[in-house]
Amino acid sequence: MKFEMEKAIILAENIKSFIKFVQSQKSKNNFRIDKNKLYQITLLIEEYKFQIVAEELLRINEFDWDEKYTHYLVDQFKRGINIIDEYVKNNYSELFILTARLYTLKNLSTTFSKMA
Repeated sequence: MKFEMEKAIILAENIKSFIKFVQSQKSKNNFRIDKNKLYQITLLIEEYKFQIVAEELLRINEFDWDEKYTHYLVDQFKRGINIIDEYVKNNYSELFILTARLYTLKNLSTTFSKMA
């Protein structure tokens, strides 16, 4: 189960990194992303409570593996990331810079699919 804990921690760190990237683009906007579309991404991040999910994933997997709660948190995250991914696909010309981070997050979260 150590491997599963490490995957959860890596996912949590990548979620936090994604949040920081979006927030930094709100203030600096190095890539000239449309501010309204970036604000919509920020609202979706807040609506699906990505910060809380990331902190909880780090907390519960710091010392021991809690499979049930980890899968619950990852499922919550998947709901939000799928909606953000769809929004980015619909506005690809303005938000293309986010696709690589979204791809990474989606792939990390799919490694937690339940095996019967």
